[in-house]
Amino acid sequence: MDTETVEVHKMITYFEAMLPTVINFAIKVVLALLVYFICSKIIKKLCKVLRASMEKAGIDLGVVQFVNSIARAGLYFLLIITIAVRFGIKESSVAALLASGGVAVGLALQGGLSNFAGGVIILALKPFQVGDYIIENTSKQEGTVTKIEMFYTTLSTVDNKRIVIPNGTLTEASVVNVTAQEKRKLEFKIGISYQSDLKKAKGILERLLHEDPCIMSDQEMIVFVDELGESSVIIGFRAWVKTEEYWNTKWRLNEKVKLAFDEEDIEIPYNKLDVRVSHMEQ
Repeated sequence: MDTETVEVHKMITYFEAMLPTVINFAIKVVLALLVYFICSKIIKKLCKVLRASMEKAGIDLGVVQFVNSIARAGLYFLLIITIAVRFGIKESSVAALLASGGVAVGLALQGGLSNFAGGVIILALKPFQVGDYIIENTSKQEGTVTKIEMFYTTLSTVDNKRIVIPNGTLTEASVVNVTAQEKRKLEFKIGISYQSDLKKAKGILERLLHEDPCIMSDQEMIVFVDELGESSVIIGFRAWVKTEEYWNTKWRLNEKVKLAFDEEDIEIPYNKLDVRVSHMEQ
């Protein structure tokens, strides 16, 4: 028997010896994937039941989302560890791996831990809740809060974009909660020319305020001269509206003021450029 035949025979013998091990490993992988798939379905079902129970109990939606995200992450972590142990990895090896990687993981998750702590602070102090419209002043991000989860808060903008902001950022920055109160003060300012009738202009503003159905008539309404500018008299008003009616009222009154001033010959000045051309006699 030549050398080449001997080598081929050895390889065949080796693969025959390894075949049961390979098959056994493949079976374990398939079973692990099957267990993960089934258990992930169970985890989703448990989280859904947990969420429904908390909502039924009247718990704040932000707290529901936060607890649900923690429960989901914890259950998936336990699932992965359990699968690893059940399919060949010793408990001591898992414990040693967690211990040796603890410092590295802790350093890697410093930002994550800060965000987690930020989420707890947000839920405890309630600077805003799900459904509030907020403005984050550091990066000027703004929108309606749709989710408060373990590490991140999600906002939805007026044009339906999704903004995801780390909870740590929101607790460290100045945040304006636009919709925290039931009513908002509506302030309007506009310039009129010095030649226009000031009393008539103020009377128009007062009339429009009293006619508008969204202006809260039982709250303070004031029409004032704000400033004597270089080229115009700045007049305006302040009144109160319900928070949810703020923008529609503001836009509606902007249009009504312009139309009313045009009708009553109240001039709204704008920047003008006067060009004079002189002809030199030759």
